Amino acid sequence: MADTIAVLDFGSQYTQVIARRIRELKVLSRIYPYTTKASQLKKEGIKGVILSGGPSSVLAKGAPKPDKKIFDLGVPVLGICYGEQLMAHMLGGKVSKSSHREFGHGTLKVAKKGKLFAGLPKSLRVWNSHGDRLSSLPKGFEAIASTENSPYATIQNADKDFYGMQFHPEVAHSEQGIEVLRNYVIKICGCKQEWSMSSYIEQSIQGIREQVGDKRVILGLSGGVDSSVAAALIHRAIGKQLTCVFVDNGLLRLNERENVKKLYQDHFDLDVRVAQKSNLFLSRLKGVSDPEKKRKIIGNTFVEVFDEAVTRLKRSGDYAFLAQGTLYPDVIESVAIDGNPAALIKSHHNVGGLPKKMQLKLLEPLRELFKDEVRELGSELGLPKEVVWRQPFPGPGLGVRVMGPIRKKDLDVLRKADAILHEAMMEADLYYSVWQSFCVFLPVKTVGVMGDERTYENVIALRIVESVDAMTADWARVPYDVLRTVSNRIINEVNGCNRVVLDISSKPPSTIEWE
Repeated sequence: MADTIAVLDFGSQYTQVIARRIRELKVLSRIYPYTTKASQLKKEGIKGVILSGGPSSVLAKGAPKPDKKIFDLGVPVLGICYGEQLMAHMLGGKVSKSSHREFGHGTLKVAKKGKLFAGLPKSLRVWNSHGDRLSSLPKGFEAIASTENSPYATIQNADKDFYGMQFHPEVAHSEQGIEVLRNYVIKICGCKQEWSMSSYIEQSIQGIREQVGDKRVILGLSGGVDSSVAAALIHRAIGKQLTCVFVDNGLLRLNERENVKKLYQDHFDLDVRVAQKSNLFLSRLKGVSDPEKKRKIIGNTFVEVFDEAVTRLKRSGDYAFLAQGTLYPDVIESVAIDGNPAALIKSHHNVGGLPKKMQLKLLEPLRELFKDEVRELGSELGLPKEVVWRQPFPGPGLGVRVMGPIRKKDLDVLRKADAILHEAMMEADLYYSVWQSFCVFLPVKTVGVMGDERTYENVIALRIVESVDAMTADWARVPYDVLRTVSNRIINEVNGCNRVVLDISSKPPSTIEWE
C-alpha cells in the first residue's frame, strides 16, 4: 500500500486543497473526520497527520477537537491555522483573540529554517485567514517564523516532529507553499512518491464493480468534463450496465443538445437517451429568484426525471444506481455532512438538492478528486481534448447565470452572448488557457444609443477567471482587443442587450459563479 498522509478535517474550505497539494507530490492523501480515532489511523499505517484549518475558535465552547492520542502515534503532525492553535492549546500552550485579524497576504519572516523551511528563502509572501493567535507556546516548542501580527506564525517541536503554521501553505497565494508541504511530506514524514492516477483508476474500477455488482446504473450526462469522465470510468468498469440520460432542461447553452449528441456518437460507445424536459424545468422555476431555491428545484426535478427514466427502463434491467460527476469542490461548498463543522456557502445540486427519498442509490466515483485531477483521469482514459479540457459548467446550468427570475427570453439573450464569448476566446487561443469564461445576465436595464434611437435594454457581465482547482481564482487579464471584440459583437448581434461589463473580483472573497 502507498504511503499515506491523513488530513483531519475541521471544516476549512481549504481542507481538500491540502489533500490535493499532497497528491501533486505523488503521495496518497486521505481526508478523515476530525473525530477519527488515533487507533484507526495507526491501523491504516498513516505516515503523518495534518490538522486542517476551520471556521471555529479553539476558545469557543464545543470547538471541534481530535483524539488527543494522535500526538502519541509517533508520526509527524502538522497543524495549519486552526490546526496550529488547536495543537498548541491541547499540548499546554495558550491561544487568545488577536487585536488585528490577519486576512489576505502577509510577509513571513523565517528565523530558523529547520526541516520545514529547508532550502527556502528567509522571507515569503503567505496567505492568512485567522482571528485568534498563539500567546504562549507548549513545552518543547519554539517559534521559527513570524508575520506582522503573529510572533508565532510557525512553531516546531523538532524532537517530536510537531509543526504548526498560522498561514495556509496549500493555497496558490502562498509563495512556495508547495515546497513547505514537500519538506513536511517527503523529508519529515519520509513518504515515497508512489501514488499515480493509473493506480487510482485501478482502485476505482474495483470499487465500482464491488458497489454495483450485477445491477445497472443511470448517469446524468451533461457533456461536461465531470459527467463525461464519470461515464468513461464507469463504462470501463461495468460496460453495458451503464445507461446515460441527457436532460434538456431549457438551461443549456446554444446548440448544446445537438453538440453533445454528435460528440458521443463520434467518440463513445454509450447508450445515451435524451429527455426533453425544458418546459417542466422552466415552469417550476417561474418567478423564483433565490439562488438556493433555484438549485434545489433544479436538483429535485433532475431526480424526478431520472426516476421517470428508471420506470421506463426497468423492463430491460435492474437499475439501482444514479451516477453523478460530483467533485470535492461540490462537496466542500455544500451543506456540512458527516459531522463536518464547515460553514455553509452554497448547496450544489449534486449534493445539497437531493430529496431524502429517491428510487436510486448514489454512485459518485469522482467525489474525492479536484477538477485538474479529473482532467488527468480523462486523459488516462483516452477521452478527446474537447471533452477533457472543456471548461466547467454548473449543474444548474444557465439557471444560476440569469440573476433574478428566469424567463425564456432572458435565457435566449444569455445563450447568444455566451456563444459569442466562447467563439472569441477560441479564436484568440485563450479558451483552454483560462479556467472559465462565461456570461452572466443581470436583471437591470440601462440607457443606450443605437443609431439615432434611445435604447433601454439589459446588461451582460463577462466572468473570465484563472484557477487550478476552483477553490481559489483570480480574474484573467484578457487582452483589451479581445474584450472590445466581445463587447461590440454582443451589443450589435444580440437583441435585448446594450451594455457589457467585466467582473474583476477574485475568489476569495467572491465565488466564481454569481449564484
